[in-house]
Amino acid sequence: MDRVESAGGQLGAVLSAPRSGAAALAPGGPWLATDLAQARRVLADPEAFDFPGNVNRTGDLSGSRGETRSGHTVFAPVPPDAVARGVATFEREWTAALADHRRTRPDVPYDAMLLLRRPVARSTTSAVLPSASDETRNRVGDHVLAWIDALGPVIAAHRRPWRWGRVRRTERDTRIALEDVLEEALDAEPDVDLSPQQAATMLAAGIQVPIAAGAFLLAWLAQQPAPVEPTSAAWETLRLTPPTWLTARVTTREVELGGTTIPQGRVVFVSPLLLGRLSDLVPGGPGGLDQFDAGRWQDGGRRPGAWLPFGAGPHACPGRNLGMGILVALAAWGAKHELQLSKTVRIDQSRGISPTPCWFTAAPRSEHDL
Repeated sequence: MDRVESAGGQLGAVLSAPRSGAAALAPGGPWLATDLAQARRVLADPEAFDFPGNVNRTGDLSGSRGETRSGHTVFAPVPPDAVARGVATFEREWTAALADHRRTRPDVPYDAMLLLRRPVARSTTSAVLPSASDETRNRVGDHVLAWIDALGPVIAAHRRPWRWGRVRRTERDTRIALEDVLEEALDAEPDVDLSPQQAATMLAAGIQVPIAAGAFLLAWLAQQPAPVEPTSAAWETLRLTPPTWLTARVTTREVELGGTTIPQGRVVFVSPLLLGRLSDLVPGGPGGLDQFDAGRWQDGGRRPGAWLPFGAGPHACPGRNLGMGILVALAAWGAKHELQLSKTVRIDQSRGISPTPCWFTAAPRSEHDL
């Protein structure tokens, strides 16, 4: 697998930024928080650092009941019973996806980014819509995946797509279709206080990110000679390759951050990927921080997640426990199998980061190996 450090582009600019103060990535910004204290302030102080915009880059926040100036909703964390339901759904659907692949394409390597789509979509949907039937859950999950696919070109575009262009029309049509399905599903969920627009945003984030994180996890496991403890493997994946590797906020006034004065209306980034390479947040000393070593989390010397892979403050990821549960379940399956990559894994930076391609084979380990 290609190293993130050699990926270039915006990744390279962030990883090569000075580590003192808030670093300007270009003249006049954007700026980058370079240590944990700065990152926490940016994420946890919405009075000074507001959420920048909506997911489909239209600027239309009319469907949001937001608690911040930008209109973004602050979602409550997914409760423990919903997490358990979602993880159980993932385990069933992952087993079914593997069996279907073996039955229909036995001589073709698994494509992690493709194989994880429906198990993660159905897992997240079952956690958010507890009363939904399997049919409704599957239909909603498929519509979310369609919207994620339509959002891809919108998010990846260097400039905001033209309002009446094909890319924008496709995104709008798939979003409206999803919202229509969600409106019907939410009518049967008296305890779920979400509008269709809010549920769509929550589901899209809760599906796309674990798909990429799960694919990275499988890629890392395929390079380990022996089984790896599942929870440690999940944390190490999120340290080295967090799919949401860059989070943005916009200053609401002139602020001082790390001794640097930043004008009003400027973008400030927080990077969990950068923070995960700081030796004061990761056990094992300064050497080898760019290498996968799940065993580093066995000594208890540092708290896993200190590099903020799920964010912090009012906009911290509401599905963090579900996401971790999915990754741990996937790592537990991986520990029972010998995985091998079929092609070199590249780092795709078009929306977050994801491993492309991530093709692998899997064979059960012998009892001796375990």
